Amino acid sequence: MLLIEPNNLSVTLFKFVDLCYRFGEGLLILVVSLMEGPDQLATMGADLGSLVGKMNTTTLSTSEYASIVNMNLFVALLCACIVIGHLLEESRWMNESITALFIGLCTGAIILLSTGGTNSHLFVFSEDLFFIYLLPPIIFNAGFQVKKKQFFRNFMTIVLFGAIGTVISFTIISYGAINIFKRMNVGSLDLGDFLALGAIFSATDSVCTLQVLNQDETPLLYSLVFGEGVVNDATSVVIFNAVQNFDLSRITTSDAFQLVGNFFYLFVTSTVLGAGAGLLSAYIIKKLYFGRHSTDREVAIMILMAYMSYMLAELFYLSGILTVFFCGIVMSHYTWHNVTEKSRVTTKHAFATLSFISELFIFLYVGMDALDIEKWNFVQDSPGKSIGVSSILLGLVLVGRGCLVFPLSFLANLAKKNAHEKITFRQQVLIWWAGLMRGAVSMALAYNQFTRLGHTQLRGNAIMITSTITVVLFSTVVFGLITKPLVRLLLPPSKNMSRMASSEPTSPKSFVVPLLGNERDPEAGGGQEATSVLHPANLRVLLSTPSHTVHYYWRKFDNAFMRPVFGGRGFVPYIPGTPTEQSVHNLIPEGGNN
Repeated sequence: MLLIEPNNLSVTLFKFVDLCYRFGEGLLILVVSLMEGPDQLATMGADLGSLVGKMNTTTLSTSEYASIVNMNLFVALLCACIVIGHLLEESRWMNESITALFIGLCTGAIILLSTGGTNSHLFVFSEDLFFIYLLPPIIFNAGFQVKKKQFFRNFMTIVLFGAIGTVISFTIISYGAINIFKRMNVGSLDLGDFLALGAIFSATDSVCTLQVLNQDETPLLYSLVFGEGVVNDATSVVIFNAVQNFDLSRITTSDAFQLVGNFFYLFVTSTVLGAGAGLLSAYIIKKLYFGRHSTDREVAIMILMAYMSYMLAELFYLSGILTVFFCGIVMSHYTWHNVTEKSRVTTKHAFATLSFISELFIFLYVGMDALDIEKWNFVQDSPGKSIGVSSILLGLVLVGRGCLVFPLSFLANLAKKNAHEKITFRQQVLIWWAGLMRGAVSMALAYNQFTRLGHTQLRGNAIMITSTITVVLFSTVVFGLITKPLVRLLLPPSKNMSRMASSEPTSPKSFVVPLLGNERDPEAGGGQEATSVLHPANLRVLLSTPSHTVHYYWRKFDNAFMRPVFGGRGFVPYIPGTPTEQSVHNLIPEGGNN
């Protein structure tokens, strides 16, 4: 639940508005009664008497009006984040995440001063708010916009970094926390708390790096950073839940194998559930073709099916992150091509907008909550210990990240034959750097472990919360500020790609090109591939890569079995009398469905 704190001024304003409303209601009853005749005056008198009684005895719900005031302030702050972020778009250092954090910090400081040092935020944090409402649109849009060919081409490397790498990071951070914090006497923490710290600080936040990278210019690096971030978050949440559910007083070898088996079970079942939800939405829209009557129904069914997949995963104790991510991938491959042209534009921007607002909301709140005086009161008697805990956690993050990126990159390169598919040292440094930042997932897990409804009364828990806030702020602000110059230093953009580059995610944004011209969508299949114009760079890649790859056989299977049933590009349903769909079909060359 999202809790709202009352405000005395808000109470007064609410009483005044309510009094005016009821006075106007009484006048309206009087006028209507006079117009209807004298017989209504007696009834009117009784009604007016009851109305006056209500005015005297009504107990006003102050929290409702306070919530409206606070929500207006928060929406205004979100608007300010968007405007200021736009003005700083060309900045060498800043990005939208850091901008939202700074605005949150400034707002928190103003609230703290105006309340006499008792409060610094408009809302009380709830992990349910984060996991149920804010996280799903971010992850779904990530799957919906990802370049599928690059993602699945590097899928094994992504899983290697995101799953195995997260386990390595979890092990190092947990081991370090157990051996160091027990000697520091940070509070009454048990083994479960130390293991939870390992899961909390294994969850990366690569938003700052992804805002700088361009997947057209560096497709391999972008797909690895992006894919690892999604799998990493899912793995961290799975490990965190396992730590909470397992009996840590007696851990045996069978328990360890059970944990590994549980992870693979969650990974497979969550993926199947997400893909199934995406295929079901594609089949429904293809067969019923809502677009002939209303494009709103198409958009609604896509949004609701995506959200339902996430909630079903949570209902069955699966990984909602993986489920909604693969639901987004399947929807972008099948469902999105089955809807009308207007629905394609609408869904693309609607999903991106929801994700964008959710990210700003999270960073803005984290900035305000960083100044929560209640949590800092517990560590004010020993600020040096709090700084020491934060520094140790940050050091463990650096070491754990290095122990997973460089050895796993070496193993991944051994399995790749082509030189252009291998991960260079500069790319490894950027992958290592992208995973150093901690964000909303770490905050949510920390609140889940060490607080109740955002509050804590234990010194050890308060130290862990304040240390988490410190690490999140430091890593996001300091590392985030250095990200853009570091990327430009290690990967200087080529002149051609600089002109072509766009900061907006590209898939499925490129639908405008095939609808309006003869260019080929890189994700397209079927007969359209034969009509594409191959540039010299594409010819070099084609000559250096075997033609019969896994992707080639998947395309054959997809065009022969999947697309005829579930739709997709080249298999758009055609209903006579729909000019929009007619225009789409006229652009598909003959034999495109073969």
